[in-house]
Amino acid sequence: MGSNGSGKSTLLRTVYRSLRPADGVARVGGDDVGELSARTAARRTAAVLQDAGTTIGLSVTEIVALGRTPHHALTGRGGAEDREAVAEAVARCGVGPFADRDHATLSGGEEHQRVLPARTLVQRPRLLVLDELTNHLGIRARFELLELIRSTGITTLAVLRDLDLAARLRDHLVVLHEDVVVAAGPVLEVLTRDLPRDVFGVRGSTERHADGVVRITCAAQPLAADEEVEPEPAER
Repeated sequence: MGSNGSGKSTLLRTVYRSLRPADGVARVGGDDVGELSARTAARRTAAVLQDAGTTIGLSVTEIVALGRTPHHALTGRGGAEDREAVAEAVARCGVGPFADRDHATLSGGEEHQRVLPARTLVQRPRLLVLDELTNHLGIRARFELLELIRSTGITTLAVLRDLDLAARLRDHLVVLHEDVVVAAGPVLEVLTRDLPRDVFGVRGSTERHADGVVRITCAAQPLAADEEVEPEPAER
């Protein structure tokens, strides 16, 4: 998480090899991703980007099947393993009702945003990278989609804007501000009252509910430049 321009998408690009780090390395499974072949990297990491666009002339099923491309050198195109993986992903992501439709005819909302995860699941990656996947979804659809991804058991690196989604669905949170990691650790330790003030410039309050989830409420008005916030009271 982080404010606009804090480096979230840039960080993800180094992980899925769209950008080479100016310094240091990005590692997946202990290996420098910049040293892997494109095919090997694609078998390990699948990415779903916020502006993936649509593809004219291909059905939803054909779009999903593109996720098998990194494996074709081993299994052959269109083999039984490919068909099984595609059918499983279509069913799991709930895109069966429009599986035969032209991908370009789908809306940019729930239908389109379920096709992209299905395409990545057929890659059967070790790591799933999501760049603000939930931005254009309704509230219920956001929870359903992230719960679906969580249920796969695949390690997931996601950029999220919604603090409540982060509190409910993430295990480990990294907060970026002006290209610097300002907080990192278990979600319940990172989501403090000071976080909205320090990173987003708004007042915030926290409350730990009976289910163990911390919810953050942010004020409608931003803080004045010289305004201070009272120390956070003891945990309720």
